[in-house]
Amino acid sequence: MNETKRLWIILGAVIFSTLFVLGWFGRELYRNVPPIPQEVRTETGERVMTKEDILKGQQSWQSIGGQQVGSVWGHGAYQAPDWSADWLHREAVALRDLLSIKYHTNKYGDLPEYRQAEIDRRVQSEMRHNSYDPESGVVILSKERAKAIATTADHYMGLFGSDPSLAGLRESYALHEAALPDVSRRKAITAFFFWTAWAATTERPGMSVTYTNNWPHEPLVGNHATTASLVWSLISIALLLAGVGALVWYKLFRDREEEAPTPDRNDPLDRIETTPSMRAAGKYALTVIALFVVQTLLGGLTAHYTVEGGHFFGIPLADILPYAVSRTWHIQLAVFWIATAFLAAGLYLAPAVGGREPKFQRLGVNVLFGALLLVVAGSLAGEWLSIQQAFSLDVGFWFGHQGYEYVDLGRFWQILLFVGLVLWLVLMLRGLWPALKQDGHRRQLVLLFAGSSAAIGLFYGAGFFYGAKTHLTIMEYWRWWVVHLWVEGFFEVFATAAIAFIFTRLGLVKSLSATRAVLFSSAIYLFGGIPGTFHHLYFSGTPISIMAVGATFSALEVVPLALIGYEAWETYQKAHVVSWMENYKWPIRFFMGVAFWNLVGAGVFGFLINPPIALYYMQGLNTTPVHAHAALFGVYGLLALGLTLVVLRRLYPLGVWRDGPLRLAFWSMNGGLVLMIAISLLPIGLAQTWASIEHGLWYARSAEFLQQPVMEVLRWLRTIGDTVFLIGVGALTYFVIGLVTGWSYQKTESDREVPVDSIPKKQPV
Repeated sequence: MNETKRLWIILGAVIFSTLFVLGWFGRELYRNVPPIPQEVRTETGERVMTKEDILKGQQSWQSIGGQQVGSVWGHGAYQAPDWSADWLHREAVALRDLLSIKYHTNKYGDLPEYRQAEIDRRVQSEMRHNSYDPESGVVILSKERAKAIATTADHYMGLFGSDPSLAGLRESYALHEAALPDVSRRKAITAFFFWTAWAATTERPGMSVTYTNNWPHEPLVGNHATTASLVWSLISIALLLAGVGALVWYKLFRDREEEAPTPDRNDPLDRIETTPSMRAAGKYALTVIALFVVQTLLGGLTAHYTVEGGHFFGIPLADILPYAVSRTWHIQLAVFWIATAFLAAGLYLAPAVGGREPKFQRLGVNVLFGALLLVVAGSLAGEWLSIQQAFSLDVGFWFGHQGYEYVDLGRFWQILLFVGLVLWLVLMLRGLWPALKQDGHRRQLVLLFAGSSAAIGLFYGAGFFYGAKTHLTIMEYWRWWVVHLWVEGFFEVFATAAIAFIFTRLGLVKSLSATRAVLFSSAIYLFGGIPGTFHHLYFSGTPISIMAVGATFSALEVVPLALIGYEAWETYQKAHVVSWMENYKWPIRFFMGVAFWNLVGAGVFGFLINPPIALYYMQGLNTTPVHAHAALFGVYGLLALGLTLVVLRRLYPLGVWRDGPLRLAFWSMNGGLVLMIAISLLPIGLAQTWASIEHGLWYARSAEFLQQPVMEVLRWLRTIGDTVFLIGVGALTYFVIGLVTGWSYQKTESDREVPVDSIPKKQPV
């Protein structure tokens, strides 16, 4: 313990201090959110909208899929516009014409340049002026601006209804017909869109920047990148270079090399008893593959909607499965199958680590599996019904669609999922308990495994700190606790501890070395990762302090990713010293893929959009799904599949696996991901970035820009990458089915296939 005591202290200090920073500045965020006015009125006292209208509009937006239909403040889907930027531009153009007629009796386009410049200044002055009265909660607008709001609202009333003149635009947006058939909901959603645009163009009291730090870029209203965006971007780059330099120095001069352990002549995992609960975890592994197949097929359909609107090669499939549903399910199932793989790995490893089977453990594993199926089926059905407008707004939030990316499932299903995670945590701790009572370095590794399991089980609860009518800024704060801290933070620690345990049991790494590596990697990863949560919130109605913290720490997230890749390569080089390691060749290959995509997808593509000045122009563009696909599948997806293959290797231990399908699966999925990014997503994202810098975000996300022939060709080219990827998915599915039927084994006289429920027990260690 003395050899690792300092690292334990460092890890504890990192977790405590960084969570304190996240909470402290979260308090500042609560205090500085953009106000939602009690009422918006004209100078003559005419009511334009109320707070109730805005909040009902927020719920209406949630009910049709929310962030799965376009985006708000840059967060959400990439096909339809960013509604904040789109409203802002349309309102500014309408106001410009109205002011032009008022002062010069001509439309803006008919005025000489010096008159246009005068009108431009009037538009900026009026839209940036903060007329909010904190005592009464009232915003006062000119009658011209009220008319501009009404004109803009008419456009959205037709767009979310069935106006035939906007059918082509709906197709370009992949927005289904009559998305909001209820007139009152359509009217309310226009109030919500207005408020998000108002916050984006109205200056904070006593400051010359808007509530969203001048985001989005919109020259018409004077929204340009702030000095803070540039300064903190430069600081983040300097910190990244310093962090990488410190890491290189540590590995060269301070990291102590240890003599590698001598692997056993026989597979050490063969000495572990396969208990009933471990065999019961096999159905989780098979479910991972089933959900993965459905999720990838939905991804292909969603990508296809971006080129054919509501059709799939001419078939009007969106009549049954709109883009909002397919994208919701695609993202939701990604979380489900990756989480299921982690559940399976944990449930399999817990008794193996503990050395015995707790009483009723198998029953708990089976009950949890039933609850998992209920949550998956119930949440997907509820989301479809919500988007079909089958629920009232309040009921829809509970049983239908919350409207927020990655936590789309209704609150009822979210609660059930949390209960399931707590049950999983209990099962994990029961299995690990005997090992936690032992002494030695292995106990420390088990403690790390148990602690990361507890974090996964409990931190999902952050999603309960907001409701249907919670302020959008506050909701985003807690949503990113789930998406960033839960998925990108503690999942990473859990995976690192799980892989370390597997490698120590295989004899590739000593327990002391593994413990030190996990402690060190977790400390430096969480040091940047926990406060780095704020890099998602630069322009979500937060104060400049959030930008400073997010930019500073998110730069450091990249540093440990290089370390993980280095250690993975070192371990991979040790994997050929004994013949039985051939059994684990492909799981280890998948772990190597994780190391590559950690550096490229999470590191390079993540840092591409993380500095404030980059994200100012790139937020809400296709540069974000470049990072999302490379990091979510490349890191967590490959990791989940690698863990699943380890579980399957142990549950089907007799027989030599056929390499062909796994080789095809591995290289096709990785190659397909490369092609998807290189020939489609990244070129589109960079072209949009150019348009965003030159004209504004509204243009980069507009149908006018995205429906250009060259952009359509780039979207069609994604079919190549998707097809190659799906070939890999098919090969993996073929292989896993073959473990049950027998065709995935090399045929020898001594080999025989053993069904999962009839695997003979081995003696415990």
